Amino acid sequence: MSKSQLFDDRTNQLMKVLVESYISDGLPVGSKALVESSGLKVSSATVRNVMSDLEKMGLIHAPHTSAGRVPTVQGYRLFVDSLLSVKQPDKSLLKQLASHIKNTDEQSKILENATDTLSGMTQMAGLVVLPKKELIALSQVEFIPLSNKRILAVLVQSDNEVQNRVLQLERDYSPSQLQQMSNYLNTLLVGKSIKAVCRTLSLEMENTRQKMDEMMRSAIQMANHAFAEHHEDQDDFMISGETNLMQYNDISSMDRMRQLFDAFHEKQHILNLLNQVSDAEGVQLFIGQESGYGPLDDCSVVAAPYKIEGQSMGVLGVIGPTRMAYDKVIPIVDLTAKLLSSALNHEN
Repeated sequence: MSKSQLFDDRTNQLMKVLVESYISDGLPVGSKALVESSGLKVSSATVRNVMSDLEKMGLIHAPHTSAGRVPTVQGYRLFVDSLLSVKQPDKSLLKQLASHIKNTDEQSKILENATDTLSGMTQMAGLVVLPKKELIALSQVEFIPLSNKRILAVLVQSDNEVQNRVLQLERDYSPSQLQQMSNYLNTLLVGKSIKAVCRTLSLEMENTRQKMDEMMRSAIQMANHAFAEHHEDQDDFMISGETNLMQYNDISSMDRMRQLFDAFHEKQHILNLLNQVSDAEGVQLFIGQESGYGPLDDCSVVAAPYKIEGQSMGVLGVIGPTRMAYDKVIPIVDLTAKLLSSALNHEN
């Protein structure tokens, strides 16, 4: 049972209005203002009693000596999980987002467009975790003869990245033999992720060892050598609009901004946080200290996974102040993740 289910409708309404009011203007909310904004026929004394109960539960607090109250991290969580009314973007915004993300066939540019879209629409920092290299599909394998028993293995991936490997062999092969090997491997491997390719090569060598001819064995050995040198890149993300965060008083102190920009540069802690979202369904939120990472204590992270052919390839999201318009940001992140998935699936 959520905390909101423990409250009566009046308490839920007062909590909802308090959070919405604070998000809107950034000022602590007093009992008199809450009576006027809530539309409830209650006295200021009754509201003060409700606010006192909410404060004892750790959902709101009084900053400094102010008579008003503001939501805590727990208060924001209650609001988002139980009281929030999400505003669905209209069709014109959907069309605008789609056209901006999918105005190119280059995967890296599509991802860059997604970060720009998020930062522009939310006026916060938008970021996209790049697809894991081991999950990107193989498009083509080619072997090109060189001198002194060497060949050039050309590996083309579905994101249009080309990797070349020079392999030292025990014997020379003719161009026609190498073409035959390439044809065999393309039939066997194309369309599979790099991770699946390595697994397939191992199984193919083990399961069909007896009936393989020399060409098949040589082709698999060459492919094993080529992919053994395929170093998996470290996770990385693109970020756009980080300077947008300087406009928010909650996080704009020099010390706080320095910590945030150091975190963006260092990347690993933010990547660890976002990777928790990769296997989730839909939008996930980390509010304030929920991130477990000091530089984000006064921030919220709203993120969602994007997929290619049903498989999670990465995460996109925004970082902004805890005092953000969740009703608008959540659907924008959700919609952008779906549009990015659509664009990347079409591109493949």
